[in-house]
Amino acid sequence: MQALSEKSVPTPDPAAGLHPVSLEWLATNLPCRDACPVGTHAGGYVSFIAQGLYKEAYFLARRPNPFASICGLVCAHPCEAACRRQYLDKPVSIRALKRFVTERFGVESEHTFEEIEQVIDRPRPKAEQPGRVAIIGAGPAGLACAHDLAIMGHKVVVFDAASVAGGMMRMGIPEYRLPRELIQCEVDFIEHLGVEIRLGVEIGKDVLFSSLRKDYDSIFLAPGCRRGRGLNLPGMEADGVLTAIDFLVEVNLGIPVTIGEEVVVVGGGNVAFDVARSARRFGGTSVPDELHHNLMLDTARTAARTLGKKVTMVTLESEEELPADPEEVVEGREEGVTIIHRRMPRAVLDAEGKVRALQTVDVSRVFDDEGRFDPQTIEGTERELKCDTLIFAVGQLSDLSFLGEEHGFELTPRGTLVVDKQSLSTSVEGVYAGGDAAFGPRIIIEAVAEGKRAALSMDTYLTGRRTAPAVYSMRRFDTFGYAHPFAYGDYETLERAEVPMLELGARTGQAQVESGYSEAEARQEGARCLHCWINTIFDSRPASGSECVQCGGCSDVCPVDCISLVHGSRLSGADGGQVIHGQVLNLSGTGAVLFKDETRCIRCGLCARRCPVGCITMQGFYKQDEGALFKLCERVL
Repeated sequence: MQALSEKSVPTPDPAAGLHPVSLEWLATNLPCRDACPVGTHAGGYVSFIAQGLYKEAYFLARRPNPFASICGLVCAHPCEAACRRQYLDKPVSIRALKRFVTERFGVESEHTFEEIEQVIDRPRPKAEQPGRVAIIGAGPAGLACAHDLAIMGHKVVVFDAASVAGGMMRMGIPEYRLPRELIQCEVDFIEHLGVEIRLGVEIGKDVLFSSLRKDYDSIFLAPGCRRGRGLNLPGMEADGVLTAIDFLVEVNLGIPVTIGEEVVVVGGGNVAFDVARSARRFGGTSVPDELHHNLMLDTARTAARTLGKKVTMVTLESEEELPADPEEVVEGREEGVTIIHRRMPRAVLDAEGKVRALQTVDVSRVFDDEGRFDPQTIEGTERELKCDTLIFAVGQLSDLSFLGEEHGFELTPRGTLVVDKQSLSTSVEGVYAGGDAAFGPRIIIEAVAEGKRAALSMDTYLTGRRTAPAVYSMRRFDTFGYAHPFAYGDYETLERAEVPMLELGARTGQAQVESGYSEAEARQEGARCLHCWINTIFDSRPASGSECVQCGGCSDVCPVDCISLVHGSRLSGADGGQVIHGQVLNLSGTGAVLFKDETRCIRCGLCARRCPVGCITMQGFYKQDEGALFKLCERVL
């Protein structure tokens, strides 16, 4: 295998005339890993599952992610949104496949913490002179930071004002989506690594932030956004008006909350649906957007599912514009949530101080021609929507009052901490910040990535150490031994296996709605992966006489028509050039140009087989410590 630098693949033999291969190009060809904030090799682990290599799959899924088991249930799966399989039919069900292996090898399985500890990624060796670190906030960012700092040998204490650890994973996501036992297992493992978690400690009241500055060598701020955002409407002070955060926290902590028989939830995101469903039954979004975070779905679903109330959601967006995941919308409707689109709240109407209705006005559009949020209303369309409880699920705010009045931190206009986006350092030396308090509401995996990034920066601050650049390798496959199953047309027949769900009548109490894949279903779904870490490399070698002869055989044999051989004369002239695979090209010359659409390539290798001069090869690229592991995964090739 050929070693690669972090920037590009150097020419292994300059005399052979090979061109360097850009590592950036290779990474974009593996979009699931490129889209994952912690760099999980999703394609690798789903392909391991397809071959029954479940332990190896867990290794890839867990290694970079301290909350792999939680993400198997509630991750917003940006990897699926990037999956190239969607250009053929539908993306691979990556998140559900992660759950399949974590249930067998993760913290919720029969395996011991000592066994799991052998799998985890170790960013750096244990520090010879460890530091004392305080972390404020036991949510995903804070706990991920604590996880990695402990592995690097530092003494870590996590402070949280809540009575339970987990942050909004525990207090914002309903139990029917994320069992409390699983969250506690993940927290127990972090404590197993030596992290001390002090709950029920309110910074600024029980312990002054200035005291932490004196007692600890470095501090990570990850208090989250635990204040619900309301709207500046007349009547907001009426009894019965709540924010989604207040409602979900009380429900998830078992605090009694009184709501009426007719509940209206305002918002269009995942959390809003969870609130609505939980209000009937008493909670991940694929859109990491501050205004449309998880609040709306969580609110609606919680309101609908637990208490059996009549729940109506009011959204600015049309059905197609909703930021909520489509499956959340379907489940919400199945469970009795009514959705009214294209309405904007105008006023809260009350009777003797108690909310009685929401006044709305119709919306003509939500976004302007450039796609910016700019809702426009239709005057004269005011209507009243009767309710005795009104829950606003329109965002979250950070509360940094615990820092004190003379804290010295630079803040953004939104009231979040200003941080360096790479190191996550704040304007105060030795203090770092991440998650919601630095960037606004985040999806879980983004918060985890920020916690991990902060841990490395804090270790550098404490010890001076830095991580060496990642080393990658490429492996060239034997052209005529390469037999990818998709070369025989199987890619056309492997339909996405939808994740099994509980029957509607069984969705009572806090029972998990999603039941997960069987072994046969998981292996079938994993087999849909296109193996995007393997690439079609086009390279002429004058020294060996393997220069392209422009025969067009690769284009003819390609089953998805992603290769085009175009004469140079078609790419020049006053007409602005030729549109090839969505790009306008204007080149001069009389030769031919070979184009390949990477989004459509299925890695079948037929072009390499067909090439009469051997200038096309199939090559896989890996992190250096993954190469031997992937030889197992590629047994089918």
